[in-house]
Amino acid sequence: MNQTVFAPWDDPKEKPLIRFKGVTKRFGDFTAIDDLTLDIYEREFFALLGPSGCGKTTMMRMLAGFENPTEGVIELSGQNIVPVPPNKRAVNMMFQSYALFPHLTVYDNIAFGLRRGDMPKHDIADRVDEMLKLTRLEKFAARKPHQISGGQRQRVALARSLAKAPKLLLLDEPLGALDAKLRQATQFELVDIQEKTGTTFVIVTHDQEEAMTVASRVAVMDEGRIMQVATPEKIYEAPNSSYVADFIGDVNILTGTVKPAGEGLYQVHWSEGREPNIAASDKNFSEGQTCHLAVRPEKIAISADRPADADNALQGKVLDIAYLGNLSTYHVELQSGKVIKAQTANTRRVSRRSFTWEDPVWVSWTATAGVLLDR
Repeated sequence: MNQTVFAPWDDPKEKPLIRFKGVTKRFGDFTAIDDLTLDIYEREFFALLGPSGCGKTTMMRMLAGFENPTEGVIELSGQNIVPVPPNKRAVNMMFQSYALFPHLTVYDNIAFGLRRGDMPKHDIADRVDEMLKLTRLEKFAARKPHQISGGQRQRVALARSLAKAPKLLLLDEPLGALDAKLRQATQFELVDIQEKTGTTFVIVTHDQEEAMTVASRVAVMDEGRIMQVATPEKIYEAPNSSYVADFIGDVNILTGTVKPAGEGLYQVHWSEGREPNIAASDKNFSEGQTCHLAVRPEKIAISADRPADADNALQGKVLDIAYLGNLSTYHVELQSGKVIKAQTANTRRVSRRSFTWEDPVWVSWTATAGVLLDR
């Protein structure tokens, strides 16, 4: 079955649902958002990812109407929503604390927002039933929030947020209060619910794994600016800067200078007196330009002898081993003093591990394993 790939951002005819146009937000002397331009499309699950204080929550609060931009325009379906008060926007926000009413049942919590509108009673009942079914809470409709688990409370908050069928749902660190296993299960639930309702979701998170699991696209932010917007695969495999490479997942970054070495190939001179690394790149670099070679640990092999056909091979000794159950990460100290991380799958029991601390080893990778970056 040939499923069409969902990628409205690649279609010039598609109109975005949300547009940030030259948006700046200052709090006194502090610039939280710096001249931001961004498009988000209908039915996207869009993640804003970045460290604390990077501006992602400010962006979300501006979409909700709790903050106004100092400069610039925010459009929803082609309309400037900056002057529109929060309760008149087709936008709903689900808070990290869930903010459920403790004295109301699950059913009444979900119905609360609908009852404040002018929806007929029987329509409210139908809509609440639909939301209970969507979030698999039918059995818990008569319970109060303290009588259900954290994961179920999270689903009640989601059902309540979706009950009024907003065009846009904002989720602020929605899974922050859940334990690791439940978070994982809930991430897939969120994706499932988002696909079923077709609502556009914008999630704020500092958890890169969460962003990579749920999002159709991720915006990596730093100090009020967007560093890169792309699908999770592109962010991971083709980061546009060493900041993005370093922020998403584990990475080795070798900094050096570049020398062209034939069609799409470059030598990276990174340590005095050591042989250069070879890296492939579609980007053009000029001779002597500073560059950063980013190589993921899972793309680096570790062996006792120098591999005969490796594009890049460096000698070192095992400094540390992080055992992660299914994987082991070897920290290998090179002769230059730099530490490189190499990752291997644990297909055999730990007692049969090939290398241990202080062992001399070779780390190697292909010319295409790394990404050559200019910043």
